[in-house]
Amino acid sequence: MKAKDLMIPIQDYLSPDNTLKEAVNLLRIAKKGEEKVGVKGLPVLNKNGKLVGMVSMTDILKAVHPSYMDLMNLSNFTWDGMVESLAKSVADKKIETVMSKEVFTVKEDDPLMECVDLMIKNNIRRLPVIDREGRVVGMIYERDVFFAIVKAMLDDEYYFTNP
Repeated sequence: MKAKDLMIPIQDYLSPDNTLKEAVNLLRIAKKGEEKVGVKGLPVLNKNGKLVGMVSMTDILKAVHPSYMDLMNLSNFTWDGMVESLAKSVADKKIETVMSKEVFTVKEDDPLMECVDLMIKNNIRRLPVIDREGRVVGMIYERDVFFAIVKAMLDDEYYFTNP
């Protein structure tokens, strides 16, 4: 199996100039295949359609969590409303300030095992698939790789008859 056989064609993406507020809304309603189910991360493309980063839910959470709080043990405190207040305060930040700039990609014809290897070794959950011109054409999601493994591991009769 190749990357192109498992990838979901890219439909939604962000630009570096989008705000966090725009990003969270798109993450919430993004399409995965034909369904609007929301996704946990999206590619960030520049004006020329070149991949310049990825934004994930974790990147958004990190933007809301002030870096100085890493130095404190907050387990003994409850600060009601703090997350909501901080979320509003960073809503207009640009994606380029929080996106992950080091992005691993695979080519359409790369073997699925190469995709799995990259995902495991780099602890990534989604992998952009690029075409020969270097454009992002799809995404491979950890969940889809898992279900490809499940289908290969279980015989078809079991896979399609048991929940």
